[in-house]
Amino acid sequence: EVQLVESGGGSVQAGGSLNLSCAASGMTFTYFCMGWLRQAPGNEREAVAAIDPNGKTTYSDSVQGRFTVSKDNTQNILYLQMNSLKPGDTAMYYCAAARLSDYDGYCPTLPYIHEYNNWGQGTQVTVS
Repeated sequence: EVQLVESGGGSVQAGGSLNLSCAASGMTFTYFCMGWLRQAPGNEREAVAAIDPNGKTTYSDSVQGRFTVSKDNTQNILYLQMNSLKPGDTAMYYCAAARLSDYDGYCPTLPYIHEYNNWGQGTQVTVS
């Protein structure tokens, strides 16, 4: 069973940084598409970053240049380094994963990662 546990959220002033972590178990990154999404109260869930098994990354326009997604394949940890944070980044952040085989060997583009079928419980990020 795949389990994802996020951590690293908190409260920070605008311009600050946070580094989110997602500890994964029951899976190996070699065979999974991974991503980060966020949801603010009253808003739809927004995909912000994705990384495929080969390490290729994609970002939403809203975070491009400020956020960096990475992973540690040996520790099975996914990261989201967030710099130059803005109040608009305030949201619950979720880690998500899907088997590469569910997508015929190619991870979907960023707008479709909300379809991933494995999710963590989320970690809150508040920027003031």
